[in-house]
Amino acid sequence: MKRSEINQIMRDAVAFIKEQNFALPPFVTWTYDEWKTKNSEYDEIKDCMLGWDITDFGSGDFHKIGLLMITLRNGSFSDPKYNKTYAEKLLISEEGQVTPYHFHWKKQEDIINRGGGLLVLRCYNSGENGEKLDTPVTIYQDGRAYEVAAGSRIEIGTGESISLPMGQYHTFWAEGGKCLIGEVSRTNDDNVDNRFYEKTGRFPTIEEDEAILYPLFSEYPNMPAK
Repeated sequence: MKRSEINQIMRDAVAFIKEQNFALPPFVTWTYDEWKTKNSEYDEIKDCMLGWDITDFGSGDFHKIGLLMITLRNGSFSDPKYNKTYAEKLLISEEGQVTPYHFHWKKQEDIINRGGGLLVLRCYNSGENGEKLDTPVTIYQDGRAYEVAAGSRIEIGTGESISLPMGQYHTFWAEGGKCLIGEVSRTNDDNVDNRFYEKTGRFPTIEEDEAILYPLFSEYPNMPAK
């Protein structure tokens, strides 16, 4: 992905989030130059991978296969000083923009439609060898547990949510406009906790055609330390 494309996606995201009356914490919109002024007081942001995550999953077409995520709070699997057992993310799925089938090894998550378009999912149970099973899937939706056939269309309207257990494959996209999505989950580490059904790229290769607007969390290790 080009840096100019990532920067514009970020600008559009901040505007859309504001339209949906969701307030972001200040660190999300710290510029690269502002980051240079921050000292070790802010290590948790870097160490727990808070902030921006934009991926095209290796597709080369973010607007067709991709997702924007902002991690607002998180703990750590490996560092006991970050002992939060929970995480919260904000996601934006564009209309028709698909997040590929995947599940999580350790993370159970609730996915919430915070506003905008309709959120649509399809889910499958997974087998011992990572296959998608053609078995009924139990859906947990706003206090209701019910079964659907594998791969059935599941619609999540504004204010509604779905709870996705570990090991349950899911894909999703928005219809009728961009969807602002909340994610409340167990502690999350995207470096090790995603199992994609088909081979994908997780973090984009970036062509630096303009200056960084807001750094991605994957770029924190390269940030200058004060």
